[in-house]
Amino acid sequence: MNYPAELKYSKSHEWVKMDGDVAVIGISDFAQDALGDVVFINLPAEGDEVTAGESFGDVESVKAVSDLICPVSGVICAVNEELLDAPEKLNQGAYDAWIIKVENITDQEELLDAAAYEAFCAEEG
Repeated sequence: MNYPAELKYSKSHEWVKMDGDVAVIGISDFAQDALGDVVFINLPAEGDEVTAGESFGDVESVKAVSDLICPVSGVICAVNEELLDAPEKLNQGAYDAWIIKVENITDQEELLDAAAYEAFCAEEG
């Protein structure tokens, strides 16, 4: 498994990369591996408000449907619409395929650094 040190992680297996005041969010390598082949993603709309700890969409794999849980509260300023036509990009490069970008952040879940997230995944595995 890959756990890039520059990212933060939620216990629901999303990653967060701060780009100035914008949070770039995707799913972790652990999540895409656990899901298996991703075949569909349900994305929110730009301008939607999101709340830390609540669902903002879901991913469907050959195994199951899983909610995407937002690690921050704010307003969605960008959605990676490429994933609508090519959801398999989440499997091909979990850290290259961001899902949403959030601005006006008012709150965030307690995020883990790479070492703490790796330890959390080892316990779950």
